Amino acid sequence: MRIGIFCSANSEIDPDFFTMTAELGDWIAKNGHSIVFGGCNMGLMECVAKAVHDGGGMTVGVVPTIVERGGRVSDYVDVKVLCDNLSDRKDMIIAKSDAIIALPGGIGTLDEIFTVAAAASIGYHNHRVILYDMKGFWRPLVSMMDSLAATGVLRRGASEHLVVAESLDDIARLLSEQR
Repeated sequence: MRIGIFCSANSEIDPDFFTMTAELGDWIAKNGHSIVFGGCNMGLMECVAKAVHDGGGMTVGVVPTIVERGGRVSDYVDVKVLCDNLSDRKDMIIAKSDAIIALPGGIGTLDEIFTVAAAASIGYHNHRVILYDMKGFWRPLVSMMDSLAATGVLRRGASEHLVVAESLDDIARLLSEQR
């Protein structure tokens, strides 16, 4: 499978996130999968790319020109796909991926998650986002989604486009269901 990865490009985050991200990247490579990611050489993006690359897996970096001009392209990108901006990057990652996993991340990651969920909810594709809930990172988001559903502002079934994985075993199971 080609697994789209959404995640933080910040290095000043919980070190355990890096350990768990490297384990995920190693697992992806060992299971013959590849990743499609933002192509940046910072934070969890660089971590997952290095782990997949070092494990013999393929990495596809979808790189906005501003990232390339800034010298922030990961050395672990096997295939570089240039794009104009973050919207193009997001669209290309979604289009080139069979499944999507979100690791801890900030506003960009949230934008990516909700773009996938919103588009799926109205039928543009059938992707769902696997929220890798490292150390409970995604629990506040899941709680907010539950609250939105309880108030009726989410369409019925909207939250089924976001699923939670607490372990690599959960990820393996969810990916097998997606095939």
